[in-house]
Amino acid sequence: MEPLTQRQIQILKNIVEEYIKTADPVGSDNLDRKFSLGISPATIRNEMATLTSLGYLRQPHPSAGRIPSPRAMKFYVDQLMQEKQLSVSEEVAAKQKVLDARQDFDHLMQGATRALSQQTKSLCVGIAEEGGVWHSGYAHILENPEFYNIDVTMRVLSLLEEERRMREMFFGREWSEPVIVLFGEEMGWPHFEPVGIIACRFTAPRTNGTLAVIGSTRLNYPVIIPIVRYFSSLITQTTQA
Repeated sequence: MEPLTQRQIQILKNIVEEYIKTADPVGSDNLDRKFSLGISPATIRNEMATLTSLGYLRQPHPSAGRIPSPRAMKFYVDQLMQEKQLSVSEEVAAKQKVLDARQDFDHLMQGATRALSQQTKSLCVGIAEEGGVWHSGYAHILENPEFYNIDVTMRVLSLLEEERRMREMFFGREWSEPVIVLFGEEMGWPHFEPVGIIACRFTAPRTNGTLAVIGSTRLNYPVIIPIVRYFSSLITQTTQA
């Protein structure tokens, strides 16, 4: 496949970021109004049609705008987004919450998943390779329109009770990076298509584990990825201190 042009990359970046904010399909007129692309709406439409044929965009309805595909979201995460680093005050607050729960590993994981959920406003899961599962923030998934579909919500909530499937998802795959992003459509599970997951490994003295945020494919990746990475590093540091 030929590489995307700089113009196509800019259009794709704008579409992904607008879709993350609104959850609505993005049209050419919307792009023309909101972003200074320096090209006509007709040219934007042509480029969007090309991006659709290449598998980066989808059109949910004939008269609708476009939404990013998992390929587009991965391209955005891997090559386009700029992470928003935590402020010093955010790091201090997160560290204090984790340290307050460090009396044993179970309390530590409970405290870490609860604090991560509060900071990301997302459903969060911690799972140890040799041990238990912890989760917090169920109500947050209902803040996303993708989960107004009861089948999607039930599928996500049932996953939390399927420890074998969660272990398969987090430990049954090769990790090329410390943080991975998973999309439900790639997993092939029924009703999991709108789901996105950000996961990061941690190391403890007696076990390794994974800390993850589960939400829609529109997770705020530039903000949440560094937060998940930081909390995972806190678990590693605290258990090895």
